[in-house]
Amino acid sequence: MLIVGASGSIGRLAVDEALREGFETRALVRDRNQSLLFPEGTRVVVGDFTRPDSLTEALEGVTGVVFTHGTYGGAEEAERVNYGAVRNVLNALKKPARIALMTTIGVTKPTPGHDWKRRGERLVRASGLPYTIVRPGWFDYNESDQHRFVMMQGDTRWASDPSDGVIARRQIAEVLIGSLSSDAAEHKTLELVAEKGGAQSDLTPLFAALKTDPVQSFDAVLDRDNLPIAGEPARVVSDLDAVRGRF
Repeated sequence: MLIVGASGSIGRLAVDEALREGFETRALVRDRNQSLLFPEGTRVVVGDFTRPDSLTEALEGVTGVVFTHGTYGGAEEAERVNYGAVRNVLNALKKPARIALMTTIGVTKPTPGHDWKRRGERLVRASGLPYTIVRPGWFDYNESDQHRFVMMQGDTRWASDPSDGVIARRQIAEVLIGSLSSDAAEHKTLELVAEKGGAQSDLTPLFAALKTDPVQSFDAVLDRDNLPIAGEPARVVSDLDAVRGRF
């Protein structure tokens, strides 16, 4: 399994969770010195997700990819990171792999950053790979007794503040890694928050209760239709055409 964005606050926790679950785990980093961030047993691979030619070693033989990267920069940076990382990894994959992609709650609310995350989601759906897309709420705003997982769909919370929902970083990592080995999570997109109560030990019933994304749809089930393909930049349409049904 490869963790993209491994040196970030979610990525490091995803590495920990993957190792705890017994996965052979690779951490993608740009600087070999970042190997000190990870526990023993992590295979650190050097590469830059903005440069597809640097990803060959990282992706060789992988059966799962977990995307935890992200930026809050402007439109150009959002395209390069939020979208470009997904495009480049998918294009560099030689064999099918299970995908877990983290974006954000409110991703369908039009903003430059959100739109590029949403386009990254579309690439994953178009690829034909098995996937789970997780849209977490606000990180670590939980109260001490607020850890019960809640999974929603339709992306209806657009306040752009913690009233949209909160979730612990470690819980996000748990759901991302847990989705990779759950048939019930396949081809599903969800918003993830926590409410009062303890965390459930078994995520399968939560995944199973979700609706599956429509076959051959670029968007998630119940999402509003407010980013029409007909209005998309030509380079985005070309990327979708290149990846669609590739696996």
